[in-house]
Amino acid sequence: MEWALEDNKLYIVQTRPVTTIKTTDQKLEAKKSDQITKKPILSGSPASPVIGCGKVVILKSAKELSRIKQGDVLVTEMTNPDFVPAMKRASAIVTDRGGRTSHAAIVSRELGIACVVGTQNATKILKEGMVITVDGAKGLIYEGDVSPAKKNIKQQEPQVFAKHHKTATHLYVNLAEPELAAKIASQNVDGVGLLRAEFMLAQIGTHPKKFIEEKKGEEFTDKLAEELSYFGKAFGRRPVIYRASDLKSNEYKNLKGGDRYEPLESNPMLGYRGAFRYIKDPDVFKLELEAILKTRQKYKNLHLMIPFVRSPKELSTVRELVEKVGLFEDKTFKFWMMVEIPTNVIELQEFIKVGIDGVSIGSNDLTMLILGTDRDNEEVAGEFNELDPSVLWALEKTVRGAHDAKISCSICGQAPSIYPELTQKLVQWGITSISVNPDAIEATREIIYQSEEKHLNRKT
Repeated sequence: MEWALEDNKLYIVQTRPVTTIKTTDQKLEAKKSDQITKKPILSGSPASPVIGCGKVVILKSAKELSRIKQGDVLVTEMTNPDFVPAMKRASAIVTDRGGRTSHAAIVSRELGIACVVGTQNATKILKEGMVITVDGAKGLIYEGDVSPAKKNIKQQEPQVFAKHHKTATHLYVNLAEPELAAKIASQNVDGVGLLRAEFMLAQIGTHPKKFIEEKKGEEFTDKLAEELSYFGKAFGRRPVIYRASDLKSNEYKNLKGGDRYEPLESNPMLGYRGAFRYIKDPDVFKLELEAILKTRQKYKNLHLMIPFVRSPKELSTVRELVEKVGLFEDKTFKFWMMVEIPTNVIELQEFIKVGIDGVSIGSNDLTMLILGTDRDNEEVAGEFNELDPSVLWALEKTVRGAHDAKISCSICGQAPSIYPELTQKLVQWGITSISVNPDAIEATREIIYQSEEKHLNRKT
């Protein structure tokens, strides 16, 4: 701390955080991967920097999830939200398809388990019951248990993180699992920037329209409100921004009764989803809104974010649905919108005029749609680049546009967790908050702190 005394008044002119030495388990695992000398039998894209070992169980669909026992390695073509209960039991995950922003990659990092995606043929090469070691740091898979023993690990060079300081730019976390809420809330985060609905819906397990058809809508609302309450309670006064359900039709079909209610789509990613679904099926959306309303009776820190909004007109119609439920009657309630479609960037000011308190950039979908690159397709994974000039233009335009309109702006895609240089740019542009995976909390806080300090020094 630096201070000055003038006219008998004490002024604090500069502070630096008290730092602590922190070695995370994941970084230890990444270090351990250097000690594996055996030749791998398979490779893919590294998705979660952890080493896991166990018996292979190959799943052809979500209907086989019960086959995964504690410590097994889940091998499948690709995961979706329905796989989460089995993923929690697995020691590692291996998929044929997908990139570093795929469902398997995102969830494995949140759960802290090893993951390799985009192997192309793991389900064919790996055999049921064989023991394998999955190196999620390097994207390599070995036959047998070759994970290094902890006693042989050399002490890792300690990394110094400014664990206890705060920054002007808020640091939020991306979450989905209620049982992780309390643990993550105890860390140095300012709130939840993205609370995903999809995994909670998968946990409920039944299509919401089936609840409505059986006149059990209140039961669905109660179940969802119970899940939301874990986050509201854990984070206290810190905001929890809940992204409304954005399951695609092929994912909804996996819920009990889903086959009866969902259309057959050749391209669900660009189909019946997001705001369009809420407008076409307001009864289901109403159940979700009532769950938020019920949770907010006790936890006022819960707010709502609308995903995949194709036009200002869609946003206006959805806002009317939210108004009818009564959420806007409480002046503390915040209404956010995801920015994940190019039109959200191009017409940002028109969306803002509808009446929103904040926007959050979904860099995964936004990058995919700007570059025309399927983020789950390993064949074109090399073309998926959040640092592409056109993507950076869109990010800067959104951040500066939100700042000019005096509303909050955040980012909740995977990019800030992967690219420190992007975090620096976002801070420089004036972003309000950055939301990252749990495993990137401390490192990102330090990057934000250093970026802010550099920015201040330029001004002085």
